[in-house]
Amino acid sequence: MDLGLAGKVFVVTGGSRGLGLATATVLVSEGARVVLAARDPEGVRAAADRLGAVGVAADLADPATPGRLVGAAREAYGRLDGALISVGGPPPGPALGLTDEQWRSAFDSVFLGAVRMCRAVVEALPEEGGSLVLVLSTSVKAPVGGLAASNGLRPGLAMLAKTMADELGPRGVRVNGLLPGRIATDRLAELDGPDPAVRARIEQSVPLRRSGEPAEFGRVAAFVLSPAASFMTGVMVPVDGGSTRAL
Repeated sequence: MDLGLAGKVFVVTGGSRGLGLATATVLVSEGARVVLAARDPEGVRAAADRLGAVGVAADLADPATPGRLVGAAREAYGRLDGALISVGGPPPGPALGLTDEQWRSAFDSVFLGAVRMCRAVVEALPEEGGSLVLVLSTSVKAPVGGLAASNGLRPGLAMLAKTMADELGPRGVRVNGLLPGRIATDRLAELDGPDPAVRARIEQSVPLRRSGEPAEFGRVAAFVLSPAASFMTGVMVPVDGGSTRAL
């Protein structure tokens, strides 16, 4: 299938590793041009060099970041067709065990950072529209133990995506969310800890009896971003090996 990505330009945040890098890799392989953003200057530089992309060291918690990324896309490629907005997970912890500062920091980066990014990208899209994908979590549908901040913020972003799909649809702008489950990223390794027995036990709860690979997520994300998914908007797509029990 031709995804229709050749010549399209996308910003990918969280793009130096994990889900963001996996998505950018597929986009580039399909002929798209990409601006990668991540907080680690060395990591984003290495990823951009590997893909032949533009790399920008930036933090979504910084209000200036969206403008910088849109500007980088326009300067390098002359246009912008959409974005994959992936924000690193907030700190683990129980609902009543996180401090006010931890909640504020998580809100600024995970929620408000994504809102600002959406606003800047939408303003820069061409007349024919474009595509936004928010990388959320299965916590949109069911809480994940020990991740209270994510459980609190991701469902709100999912409803924001649904609202934007309604508001922006007449302009030809599609907005969707992806709900990754257990994908073998550095973040998952940190949450699981060093004991492989813990990982194996948790994977028994996944219908496919394994964790997903970042490339498996990247292929889904590239499709949802692409013109091949042109009649798809306002949906939350689990990429979780069947772990989500709700419809």
